[in-house]
Amino acid sequence: MWGYIYIYKKKKKHFVVPLLVVFQSVVRLWSSAAEGTVAPPADCSITAEQPVLSSQYIISNVLGEKTLECVQRKRLRDTLTDRERERVWELCSKRLTRMPVQYVIEEWDFRDLTLKMKPPVFIPRPETEELVSLVLEDLRSIQEESHTTDLRCLEVGCGSGAISLSLLHGIPQVCTQVFALDQSQTAVCLTMENANRLGLQDRLDVHHLDVIKDADAILSKCDPADFLVSNPPYLLSQDMETLQTEILRLDHSALDGGLNGLSVIRPILALSSKLLTQRGRVYLEVAPCHPPIIQQLIEETRPGLLYLETRCDLTNRSSSSVNVTCPLFC
Repeated sequence: MWGYIYIYKKKKKHFVVPLLVVFQSVVRLWSSAAEGTVAPPADCSITAEQPVLSSQYIISNVLGEKTLECVQRKRLRDTLTDRERERVWELCSKRLTRMPVQYVIEEWDFRDLTLKMKPPVFIPRPETEELVSLVLEDLRSIQEESHTTDLRCLEVGCGSGAISLSLLHGIPQVCTQVFALDQSQTAVCLTMENANRLGLQDRLDVHHLDVIKDADAILSKCDPADFLVSNPPYLLSQDMETLQTEILRLDHSALDGGLNGLSVIRPILALSSKLLTQRGRVYLEVAPCHPPIIQQLIEETRPGLLYLETRCDLTNRSSSSVNVTCPLFC
């Protein structure tokens, strides 16, 4: 026998792993073990993965690849080495505790970048890739129209650095410098680690600052920005109770937007009024209920800002997982 027996006491399931097991069998085995333990994605899911996908990501990671499709077919028929068996056991056991698979394998792809992941830093989602694509598209248009080659960006709530690093990597000749901030020191360190891994550290300035508490410090440290990008916490506090266990592993301050979901969005708008250049823009990823509220808020309290447009993500769903991008300019 392998020497390990997985016992999930609550469901009274016993799984014995043979010595001569191949990787394809491990995927089936751990998918079965996770059934009823690892929740499938729900409409509001941010990081939850189906058991079979989690197993595939873990096995691929042990093999040094991104997906099983990248693994040579012959390798999938090979038996596990002692070290591989131990590693599979270790990672799958973590996943069965409802730890997000991104934390389990300690990395995740965002657009064309592979980023280090570390709990409890927020895990970037596919919808945010759409936000980055929109910003890059607008920046290219600005560059073509004005021949500008030195645009500066401010990101509020950098997390793992996914947005900032994607912008720096996407059009380095246009987006030359990013000032990023986060209220979490762990997130700041992770962003810098990812920047160093990608060789983008010289064009990124990261600070441990809270947009709610440290507005004056931000204004003193940050030069005028041509565009501000943020995926702020926008969930209503009452909705936090409905989140899956995997999602609750994330930093709650990166999710909980307060009573109406605007506790961080309001300070961002206030900051943008003071930091943006004359034709600067703000790009926010928000909840589907927020665009009309934000538009009214701007019209009533931020005369220097003009609400430009709302764009839904490609899924065009009306649930709380649909995020709306709100570019503004002043």
